[in-house]
Amino acid sequence: MKNAKKEIKDCHGKPIVNNSGAGVKVKDEKKYQILRRLKLIEGQIRGLHQMIEKDTYCIDVITQTSAVKQGLSNVEDLLLEHHLGHCVLKQVAEGQTEKAKAEILKVYKLKRK
Repeated sequence: MKNAKKEIKDCHGKPIVNNSGAGVKVKDEKKYQILRRLKLIEGQIRGLHQMIEKDTYCIDVITQTSAVKQGLSNVEDLLLEHHLGHCVLKQVAEGQTEKAKAEILKVYKLKRK
């Protein structure tokens, strides 16, 4: 069974039928914030590429990579806030406390890395 596809689930644990990879249903305002930040990060990455091409001073490049990492961390925080505030709370409300607890611990471990 090498060719068997892994079942992809949304943040509520329900299978995603189209397997498009979509599983994060984020409210419009939060989605706007995330997409805006990702566009900024995308621009920073392009800037990094140009800095390397132009042999920019290493510390300046490192400063920019640090800004990119912080930007990604901010995106991650928004996604985690949504997940904990929506998906995990829904699991608790539906009586799936063990699943909710496991996801909270998973988030905690991910943020410690």
